[in-house]
Amino acid sequence: MIVFLIDADNLSSPAWVNEAITTIEATEGPIAVRRAYGSAENLKGLAEPLRDWAIRPFLNVYLTKNTTDMALAVDAMELACEMPAPQTLVIGSGDADFVPLVVRLRERGIKVLCVSEYRKMAPEAFKAYDGVIYVGRTAGSEKAAAKAPPATKKAAAPAPAAKKTPAKKAPATKKVAAKPAPTANATPAEQVTKDMILEAFPKLRTGEWLPISDAAKALHDKKLLSKSAVCVRPTHLAHDRS
Repeated sequence: MIVFLIDADNLSSPAWVNEAITTIEATEGPIAVRRAYGSAENLKGLAEPLRDWAIRPFLNVYLTKNTTDMALAVDAMELACEMPAPQTLVIGSGDADFVPLVVRLRERGIKVLCVSEYRKMAPEAFKAYDGVIYVGRTAGSEKAAAKAPPATKKAAAPAPAAKKTPAKKAPATKKVAAKPAPTANATPAEQVTKDMILEAFPKLRTGEWLPISDAAKALHDKKLLSKSAVCVRPTHLAHDRS
């Protein structure tokens, strides 16, 4: 005989109960005793599987302390003392409160399994059972995947900008002042005639005195005297009337 006792305050989803019964009957065999313990609100939430699977509801006494666990444990021990005793007893709850009950049932030679939603399974109760059947794991993961935002491709990080190296300035070149175009060479002294000088100094014809600087300039202008030539005194020139 297989017994399934449900803590409706813990295994409270209709989908979990449906999945649990389907799994138990597929692996252990038909379930002879099916009971659910819980508050009026939680049992009402399981109304559909209670009806579909012909599960007997047991309403716990409403006190300040939840009495569901105690009611389930009392009935489990009562069933264990009957003849014939259950071959397998399945507790639909992951609470650690049921560990003392599990130990006593196993001592009587009864195989004890646990059905729990994987997030509600107490870690310290895991090894007390002969086996644990998790429900809601597939549905939970599908819901989580549906809520998860679609993965977005990370934009490639921009390549670090290359450091600009200042262009090397060409070495400054000294500006060389353009040299004045060389003037035509002055007339050689041996070719300078008296008439050429008188043409440069018209005042000499009248016997007027002429400052040496003016004379030098006039000679330079007429290219009769080179710029490197040095004028010597006397400081005035006069035309020789003879």
